[in-house]
Amino acid sequence: MFLMRIGPVGEERAAVRVGDDAYVDVSDEVGDFDERFFGSGGMSRLPEVVERLLAAGTQRPVAGQRVGAPIARPHQILCIGLNYSDHAAETGQAVPAEPIVFTKSPNTLIGPDDDVHVPRGSEKTDWEVELGIVIGQRCRYLPDEAAAAAAIAGYVTVNDVSERAFQMERGGQWVKGKSCETFNPCGPVLATPDEVPDLADLPMWLDVNGVRRQTGSTATMLFGPHFIVHYLSQFMVLEPGDLINTGTPPGVGMGQRPPVFLRPGDVMELGISVLGSQRQQVVAAP
Repeated sequence: MFLMRIGPVGEERAAVRVGDDAYVDVSDEVGDFDERFFGSGGMSRLPEVVERLLAAGTQRPVAGQRVGAPIARPHQILCIGLNYSDHAAETGQAVPAEPIVFTKSPNTLIGPDDDVHVPRGSEKTDWEVELGIVIGQRCRYLPDEAAAAAAIAGYVTVNDVSERAFQMERGGQWVKGKSCETFNPCGPVLATPDEVPDLADLPMWLDVNGVRRQTGSTATMLFGPHFIVHYLSQFMVLEPGDLINTGTPPGVGMGQRPPVFLRPGDVMELGISVLGSQRQQVVAAP
């Protein structure tokens, strides 16, 4: 299944995509795609709901609708740094022996085609196409990667937008450069694991103003999704609906020679095979 949320900002309704450009609104049946939905077994009930609504002829076209993030604001957004061997090489940093973990404010989450704000005072706003993991059940001290795989609700395309000066030149932790408003476009869909045929080799790409900047694949991931979920569960409790950004392939702005960063008026387009594409206009923060 491909889960979506459709509607104006703050008024999104839970939906499931059917075909290439249609959806059924399931919000009256399941509420929102949030912690309560995932934690109460909502995913197991969803196929019957969709089948019944399709039989009633309630599908609608996606075209012309605003698509929001496919999950409601999560309890937490966790991120894995330097998780692609070729990205670590372009930054000149050593390949980590264990996952580098940091957090991102949950209120950075926006829809896949919403505007991205360049923060006030920013000179180094950057892009990062990433595979996102959505947690489907409460996780603590998972025994192995098989249990981690069973706890995953699905996968999403995310853009882990980052302000590099805030992140690396202002002292302290990375969170300052990761948590600016609008810094986590997500979607357009949450694809359930059965819809992703080869998690270990998903092509990824990102363009800025029509120029290809990132071309990569999950094949160069250092730590795969199942490992990451198992690993994190040894240190913290993952709640249903939590989002994990799993790192980016090479081609980020700070890795260009010379570095290239986003300015108001720029357009980012990005995507991951199976999980869909995004398009964001870059604007100055009001």
